[in-house]
Amino acid sequence: MKTKRTIMIIAIILVIVLIGLVGFTIYQKATYKAQNPIAIIEIKDLGTMKVELYPDQAPNTVANFIALANNGFYDGLTFHRIVKDFMVQGGDPSGDGSGGPTLDDLEPKEDDGNTVPTVEVPGVTDTENKYSIKGEFVQNGFTKNTLKHEKGVISMARSDYSGIGRTEDGYNSAGSQFFIMTGESANLNGYYAAFGKVIEGMDVLDKLNETEVTTSEEDSGSPDAEASTPVNPPVITSIRVDTFGVDYGKPETMTPFDYDSYMQQIYSSYGAEY
Repeated sequence: MKTKRTIMIIAIILVIVLIGLVGFTIYQKATYKAQNPIAIIEIKDLGTMKVELYPDQAPNTVANFIALANNGFYDGLTFHRIVKDFMVQGGDPSGDGSGGPTLDDLEPKEDDGNTVPTVEVPGVTDTENKYSIKGEFVQNGFTKNTLKHEKGVISMARSDYSGIGRTEDGYNSAGSQFFIMTGESANLNGYYAAFGKVIEGMDVLDKLNETEVTTSEEDSGSPDAEASTPVNPPVITSIRVDTFGVDYGKPETMTPFDYDSYMQQIYSSYGAEY
């Protein structure tokens, strides 16, 4: 009799423990929040910044940045445009603000030890293979992104084609170039895809902000030209993103608007040579 009672008590305890374990597992799954990816940006002679990326705010933008960074795309590129107390911009393979990535840059690079290194020629890119991504911000119909452009926030640079009536093409023209805010600008909120924020290395960002700049040669004749071209552009030694085991996949890409061809057609329609 005692034995049966003891067995029954043990069985009841085991059931209670099992129910508790199942309940705890369900609670863990319901409350689990994945660790956001962390980008480690190393800048030659200046130091390292850590940037937390927010896939819940701009998922495709984050996927694009991770793919490029972890394939080594940004290694050796520069911050080619710096506007004091506003932002620092980098990620252009051409080094002058005119370049962007190609679909090949999204593919992992295999090095068997016999690979001949390629040489980047400023201003020369594989135009047929270039891509862009859709802008994840309110003005482009993407309402999930509520990040504000304040100091330390990283966002995607893009073109502005509103002057030729191609506003939407400008909204969807981001590729690899990004900028990090060194000040605050409410005017950018809702118009650019912010996707992360510096969580360590603000002192490095401050050093970038203090970089000596000059007016570019093409704008030097304009009295309103902005001094934003670094005398010695800071070099990005590397950018790598720790995803903590999460696979964010490849980004959804688009065929970018071909501004030069478009303008060629416009000028040709008027019988002018472009």
